Amino acid sequence: MAIRVSEEVRHALHDGTAVVALESTIVAHGMPVPTNIETALAVESIIRDGGATPASVGIINGEIVCGLSASELDFLAHADKVIKAQERDLARAVRDGSSGAATVGATLFVAASCGITTLVTGGIGGVAPDFGNSLDISADLLAVGNYPCITVASGTKAFMDTAATLEYFETHGVPVAAWNTSEFPWFYSIESGCQIEWNVETAEDVVGAFLADQQLRGPRGMFLGVPLAPEDALDAGVTRSAIDEALSRARADGVTGKATTPYLLSTIFEVTEGASLKANVALIKNNAQVGSRIALALCASA
Repeated sequence: MAIRVSEEVRHALHDGTAVVALESTIVAHGMPVPTNIETALAVESIIRDGGATPASVGIINGEIVCGLSASELDFLAHADKVIKAQERDLARAVRDGSSGAATVGATLFVAASCGITTLVTGGIGGVAPDFGNSLDISADLLAVGNYPCITVASGTKAFMDTAATLEYFETHGVPVAAWNTSEFPWFYSIESGCQIEWNVETAEDVVGAFLADQQLRGPRGMFLGVPLAPEDALDAGVTRSAIDEALSRARADGVTGKATTPYLLSTIFEVTEGASLKANVALIKNNAQVGSRIALALCASA
């Protein structure tokens, strides 16, 4: 099953220059219009300014694309029928001629297939807070460990069970580092309450460990948690109160499955009167800056 790679991304890969993969659910399901498309284009610009090539991944009319154009991103941002495509959904979407936004897990699959070893997102999925009843663990987690890529994100989505997610990573042998902090970031906020043993201060530290792991254990992934700047972060108490309210509403409304994340993000936005969206935009832009440095360091080490 072919993946259409844009000319810009294809040239960068051929020349051995830095490329950063980007998921597209943030465009189609994670943010309201017009913030979604404005943020997506701003993130791509940040990556280019950092010396790397952005490769946004999605599905356009049944075609998997690595390196979405601005018009294709705009289509995903505004179209009514855009599926949220996990890795398992890609083949069916191609067969059905569907258009879809790629999750982190699906994007990691496409990135690995194309030889891209850095992915930037806002926050990954994780172990659900009601795992004891739902057995819900995001497919993102399996993909982060399975594919030889460094995933750069501000932790999990804030409403996930952070401690349980870190336990999952440990059980599955996924290296987890925190960028210039000893505490795992908590998406909108800094203080997750979960300490991390491995604190990295430079892109070279991350890349050196990643490459050593590839040599020792073979192709595997790594996760880098990047906290947003203190001036952009929500107070932890505000985040916790908003999450509790959003989860309560989701239970009352019977929201489950793929609809849960966009529902919770929308509710948290409402409860925080838009402050959560500002933090979300700030953290993804910050992650793009760090991810570009990681991608450049990977190229320098090749």
